[in-house]
Amino acid sequence: MIRDILVDGSWRPSSGTETFQAVNPLTGDTLPAQFPISTWDDCDRALTAAAAAFEVLRETPGDRIAAFFDRYAESLQEHADELVAQAHLESGLPTTPRLRDVELPRTINQLRLAAEAVRDGGWRLPTIDAAANIRSYLAPIGPVCVFGPSNFPFAFGAVAGGDFAAAIAAGNPVIAKAHPLHPETARMLAVLAVEALRDAGLPSATVQLLYHLKPEDGERLVSDHRIAASAFTGSKPSGLRLKRAADDAGKLIFLELSSTNPVVILPGVLAERGPQLATEFCDSALMGGGQFCTNPGIVLLLASEPTEAFIRDVSQQYQARPAGRLMSAGVVAALNASVATLRTAGAALIAEGSAADTAAFTHANTLLRVSASDWLGQPQTFQTEAFGNASLFVVAASVAEASEVLRALEGNLTGCIYSAKDGSEDADYDALAHVLRPRVGRLLNDKMPTGVAVSPAMNHGGPYPATGNPHFTAVGIPASIRRFTALHCFDNVRQHRLPACLRD
Repeated sequence: MIRDILVDGSWRPSSGTETFQAVNPLTGDTLPAQFPISTWDDCDRALTAAAAAFEVLRETPGDRIAAFFDRYAESLQEHADELVAQAHLESGLPTTPRLRDVELPRTINQLRLAAEAVRDGGWRLPTIDAAANIRSYLAPIGPVCVFGPSNFPFAFGAVAGGDFAAAIAAGNPVIAKAHPLHPETARMLAVLAVEALRDAGLPSATVQLLYHLKPEDGERLVSDHRIAASAFTGSKPSGLRLKRAADDAGKLIFLELSSTNPVVILPGVLAERGPQLATEFCDSALMGGGQFCTNPGIVLLLASEPTEAFIRDVSQQYQARPAGRLMSAGVVAALNASVATLRTAGAALIAEGSAADTAAFTHANTLLRVSASDWLGQPQTFQTEAFGNASLFVVAASVAEASEVLRALEGNLTGCIYSAKDGSEDADYDALAHVLRPRVGRLLNDKMPTGVAVSPAMNHGGPYPATGNPHFTAVGIPASIRRFTALHCFDNVRQHRLPACLRD
């Protein structure tokens, strides 16, 4: 059975003849459903339909778009059990608490927040200069292509995640490109989305779904004249290929690519509560097999006895805890390659657990160590992202040397500093935070970075290569909506011709 693609409100056969199948990552078994690898003809039809839908959607009252989000959120709630079961089958992520209790509720909440933002309209940032009779606001930009990632089938997925919600909230149709690791989950979501579109009276091509593309067709898609913007969450090589194509065509593309999320832990706080922090770190670093974009991949420490005790404690936990279960053979291979790169550069292996016997795709929990002086000799190499359950400890001889490590960091989504609660390390904190702050999108204190709250104040972004543009966030409505907008200005336009939010 070959699944149909969703184009212009209809489920229809793909023009492509090549297919693929998802794999259960816990068993290695190939799942039965076959999915097409779309050709350019599929993309072309979806683009034409999206362009036509935009002409209607851009004039559609916000209450109807909000009604779509409300109905879609209700549908996800109503079908939670089957959605979670399928996502677990394709991703291997735990049914509870991860999918059922955390990720799906978060996704539903995002959709409801999008509905609230559409009704409120504040994301449009209306600005009125009455004296000059010049007015401006943010308006829909056009069709958006959303590329979903491997590690969040719901919350960042192409058919329900944050980019999807933000693009439609702004009044743009979405062409969703599912991730090939969980295509059936994407199809099930799209079925519910189509029903919600019909209930809300939105254009049928507001949501379309393609399962997989050849790289050259993906590049052609993001650069097509009918596409206004794209959003991609995934690997740095794939994202940069798309970015080059979009940039050459003058098209917007928002990327989430790579982040090692440095965590600085000072000796004073380790003296206060070292064992507690060791457990807190291991919980964060090994959660979900370490397959989080905010996983704390680099830990910067200062040479001291509390530091050595902390390293010993973490090492013991890495050896004792269950091995990481990863989502695909590709993730395992990439993690093996990254660990090999770090070890070849000089990082010492200080802890390695046992691989799980029962998991098809697994990797031993891996803890590496390097001195700050050696790290500074090859900063680019030592910032190789080890996506999964592997962490690198960097031990500096002084605050000054630790500052040099931070100064050599690439852009990251997050950065964190733990310091003594009694204030004795405030001066060291000030020195380190001054260097770290411009290199991360979100700065944390005394808190691991893995959680990304759905909050209006959240920044899930950062300097390159964490993202392609440090001005914008992928999480946090209404700010995330503004990525998919254009600034429209009206000069001396008569009142009755203005958008309602710009009238006197």
